[in-house]
Amino acid sequence: MTIDVLASVPLTGTGQFTNQTPVALGRTRVKAVYMIPSGTAGSVVFRDGGSGGTTVMTLNTVASATQPFILLFAGEGILFSSNVHGTVTNVTSATIFYG
Repeated sequence: MTIDVLASVPLTGTGQFTNQTPVALGRTRVKAVYMIPSGTAGSVVFRDGGSGGTTVMTLNTVASATQPFILLFAGEGILFSSNVHGTVTNVTSATIFYG
C-alpha cells in the first residue's frame, strides 16, 4: 500500500497538530517526529483525543538548543484514532510526519 507522507505545521506550544492549511488532523498515523529542543531538557507528550485524551507516547529531549533529532517509527507508524495533541514543555518546536 502506498501512502503519501505529509508534514504538520511545527508545534511551538501545547495544542493540536495541524496540516499546512492549518486544520487540526483527524485520524492519522504518525510516521516520524522531528523535534528541536531548547537549552533546557524538555518533552512532548502526544495524546489521542485532545488535551485530556489518552497518552500515546512521551518523547524527552536533551538540554541543548543545537541538537535537533528525528525519530522514525517502524511499520505503519503510530495510529491516532481521533487527533494528535501535543503538550510541549521546554521544546522549541515539534513537527510530525503523518499519512
